[in-house]
Amino acid sequence: MRHAFGFVLGVLLTPALVYGSAWGYVQAGQSFDGTGQAITDRTRIYGAFALLAAVGLVMGVIIVARWASPLVSLVPAFALLGLSAWFLADPGRALDLPGQVPPAGDLDSGLRMLLGSGVYAMMGFALLMPAWAPRRWGSGRDEDAAGFDF
Repeated sequence: MRHAFGFVLGVLLTPALVYGSAWGYVQAGQSFDGTGQAITDRTRIYGAFALLAAVGLVMGVIIVARWASPLVSLVPAFALLGLSAWFLADPGRALDLPGQVPPAGDLDSGLRMLLGSGVYAMMGFALLMPAWAPRRWGSGRDEDAAGFDF
């Protein structure tokens, strides 16, 4: 049951991580002037950094949580690594995908930039690491009971 819940949670977290990081990237990029070296919209950049920090926090919790099924991190890892591999094999079709999936607009450029720059591959490899820990695949009930001496 733990792995079924982990699979469903992984499926739900995948678009949240992808869209959250892309939207934060776009909002941060639109809120400063790189040539003038000045922030043009402080409210927007604070919101963008808060969203990017939330994406990083969720990824960190997924990576280090011993109670979570490895499928919570494995599903988004395979999705991100598969998307990155598809980009390397056929960049034109992979970069066309964000235009076919709602919502459209500025978010598409964020999805394309993070995919093309390898950020999604990096996120995928980071999320792949917890699946290699053997204790994440077990139930953990025997370890918890043996660890408490009252």
